[in-house]
Amino acid sequence: MRRSQYRRESKYSKWFTGRRRIIAAVATLVAFGGIVTVTQISDASTKRSSQRALAACNNLQAPKSSKLSTKTRKGTYTTNNGRVTQHADDGAGDVATTAQMRARCRQWVMQNAGNNGGANNGGGATAAPAPSGSASTAAGNGGNNGGANNGGNNGGANNGGANNGGNNGGANNGGNNNGGNNGGGAATPPPGAGLGILTNSCDTSQLPPHDGFQNGNRCVSTEFGEVGSQENNPSLLIVEAPTQVEPNTPFTLRVSTRNLIRDRFLAAGQGGYYVESSVLQGGIVRGHFHTACRLLANTTEAPDPAPVPAFFVATEDQRGSAAPDVVTIQVAGIPGEGTAQCASWAGDGSHRIPMMQRANQTPAFDAVRIEVGGGNNDQGQGQQDQQDQQQGQQQGGQNNNNQNNNNGNNQNNNN
Repeated sequence: MRRSQYRRESKYSKWFTGRRRIIAAVATLVAFGGIVTVTQISDASTKRSSQRALAACNNLQAPKSSKLSTKTRKGTYTTNNGRVTQHADDGAGDVATTAQMRARCRQWVMQNAGNNGGANNGGGATAAPAPSGSASTAAGNGGNNGGANNGGNNGGANNGGANNGGNNGGANNGGNNNGGNNGGGAATPPPGAGLGILTNSCDTSQLPPHDGFQNGNRCVSTEFGEVGSQENNPSLLIVEAPTQVEPNTPFTLRVSTRNLIRDRFLAAGQGGYYVESSVLQGGIVRGHFHTACRLLANTTEAPDPAPVPAFFVATEDQRGSAAPDVVTIQVAGIPGEGTAQCASWAGDGSHRIPMMQRANQTPAFDAVRIEVGGGNNDQGQGQQDQQDQQQGQQQGGQNNNNQNNNNGNNQNNNN
């Protein structure tokens, strides 16, 4: 059968010809141009952000030197035949110069706010992470999820970062961080940038978050809080304690505190452990102080920290101020005989020792040793002291008699 020379033209044959083809081409160009434009805007925004951060680095100034201890060898040195390194004044004398601070700042900006965008924001966070309150710094999450992919490809950086990037990428996955740096906000190096800090938030921890109860192997995300000036930092001293007591016999300790308002206490059993930041009132930290007593297995090595002490109280009496005062602690007694250690230390609202302005200040704590048992020995020593005193008096009387006899003999000879 012979095929016809003429075929019926399909009604769809001219659909993608002529004007429609031109429109499709124009739409493709517009879409491509939009992507290029968005990319250019993002790059320009990143560049401006980096420039502002670098300019801020130029304004950094070295801190003033703090007061150092008077009898300590200066600098860092070794003892014990070079096996032990000692840092005088906790490194307070090793003050960074302005040039060092600015160089560290610039290095951090180039690594974390440069053209690499979110990947560096997240990936570089291990060495110098941003503060936990500003955004996430987890290397895996920030670099892969929020920083580069979500922030860069999905528009977190271009659409504002803090809103779109933060909501889509998640505050903990880098949206906030990438958006803040690449979406208009200047990248600000965190404290300690360039020092090689391990971390400054729980975003990089593999441990579960702390829940306010007495559980170990957790990460505490509560911020440190407020620290007062050096003249307002708390101090504590045990001003009176016995040197010897009998087992299971009550005794008292007298503890003096200064610059501690004893009005904040959150019960650990209620979930109040490590959950409240340090708070100042009139420059003075609010909190309480602890007192504990335990028997030492020996006095030649650090004791095992796990056993529960024989005695422990937290003192919150709604008193305390900048002026020193004294609180009497009633200890119920120490079971067994041996050497007991009784210690007192200040605590903020979360039971932590309050912070100090300077690194070489002594924290608010004190400790004493008390011998438990051996009362007969002390009593015998007292009797011996009394006998010695009586013997001294008798010898003094005998010397007086001898002197009188000598005077009498001399008088007879003169006569």
